[in-house]
Amino acid sequence: MLNRLKLLLLFCLFTFASYGQKIGYVDSEYILNKHPEYKEVQSEMESIGSEWRKEAKALTDEIREMYNALKAEEVLLTEEMYEERLALIKEKEKAANAFNSRVFGANGQYYQKQAELLQPLQSKIFDAIERVSRRNGLAILFDKASSLSMIYTDPRHDYSEFVIEELGLEEN
Repeated sequence: MLNRLKLLLLFCLFTFASYGQKIGYVDSEYILNKHPEYKEVQSEMESIGSEWRKEAKALTDEIREMYNALKAEEVLLTEEMYEERLALIKEKEKAANAFNSRVFGANGQYYQKQAELLQPLQSKIFDAIERVSRRNGLAILFDKASSLSMIYTDPRHDYSEFVIEELGLEEN
């Protein structure tokens, strides 16, 4: 299936090329890293992530302490008391796992917050990419940083610097 998709993509590229359509690419990761707002987003995400990691570590430490206390008092506890404490520890582990999933899971709060903070910047970059594409008469513009495999790219067709210029960012 993937090979068919690649073959279709190559066919489309050759079709466009035969009609004289211009094709280019940008590296959105490169553009993002050049933008000062991205550094602010990264800083804020590091701060938020750090707080949530501390919370997760505190839960893990509490569970470890509960296991250590249970182990130390094991000989003094009746079977019923032991099972009660073990059940409390298991409940605490479930809560810790739920916290980690809710915050750091695939659609967790951390990634939702990151998407929320990046959205305005991504919109600016997309708008700049669109303006550059129109100004340069490009029919297709690929993103080198995306999941689309680009086996070879000729630097002459890299429009990343044009987008950076369009965004008003100075070369560092």
